[in-house]
Amino acid sequence: MEGNVIEHKAYARVGLLGNPSDVYFGNTIAFSIANFFASVKLRPSKDLLIQPHPIHDLVHFASQHQLVDRLNTEGYYGGVRLLMAIFKVFYTYCKENDIHLHDKNFTLSYETNIPRQSGLSGSSGIVCAALNCFLDFYNVRHLIKVEVRPNLILAAEKELGIVAGLQDRVAQVYGGLVYMDFSKENMDKLGHGIYIPMDLSLLPPLYLIYAANPSDSGKVHSKVRQRWLDGDEFIVSSMLEVANIAKEGKTALEEKDYSKLAALMNRNFDLRRLMFGDDALGAVNIEMVEVARRVGAASKFTGSGGSCCRILS
Repeated sequence: MEGNVIEHKAYARVGLLGNPSDVYFGNTIAFSIANFFASVKLRPSKDLLIQPHPIHDLVHFASQHQLVDRLNTEGYYGGVRLLMAIFKVFYTYCKENDIHLHDKNFTLSYETNIPRQSGLSGSSGIVCAALNCFLDFYNVRHLIKVEVRPNLILAAEKELGIVAGLQDRVAQVYGGLVYMDFSKENMDKLGHGIYIPMDLSLLPPLYLIYAANPSDSGKVHSKVRQRWLDGDEFIVSSMLEVANIAKEGKTALEEKDYSKLAALMNRNFDLRRLMFGDDALGAVNIEMVEVARRVGAASKFTGSGGSCCRILS
């Protein structure tokens, strides 16, 4: 915090093991990386203003070609809608839980260098950073439990039709390396999972590669989700195995058994490929994984595609 200006950052997330079982009452391990982050600034102002980003919310173009090229590479949406959604969710949560908010206004702006649609949680990074600004501006951080904050971030994204699970939001709220248990029992009883921070020094050297082409995680999730809801035996059993991979991975990390960790990463991706199919995963995304394997490295998606995490096996 500098003067009256509040600024927070949220870092890109790498799903190490267990994803996407967070959407299916599973278990995951994820960590944040300092290379990429979203930052949000909040300063008091007379009116309440959400500032469009000059690049990510671009509406002024030099030509027809620039407009179409922009939409093809970056999509239709910037960060303004994310900032609006998280404020609505935050405001509503506070109202429903008798948390008083003062009536002072503010101006909100953001920056991000997280590659778009790369499976590194760029959208939730902006939302997480904004939520932290609100917690400080209204002085209510002590009234909203850290375990609940990922739920608010996810709720804001669901407002916008973004298909996702809690893993990314937990990793960005907690930071560092986190083991997560999203069992139905915990979710029903507590309203959130059990989140266990782990020592970052347990991680081996890892490598990140990401593609320039956007991925569509909504499409990647959709059919499998419905099959799981319908009780498809293959999907249900495979997703359970993916969740168990995270449990085994926690032990492998604690014992620094990196050969085991590499095998689990490979198996995690193989199961995902069997469940979702090559068309949903995308040729470029699959090639990123296969290139790594051809040179003896284990590899898997960091999220729903667009980037991969690698470890020499």
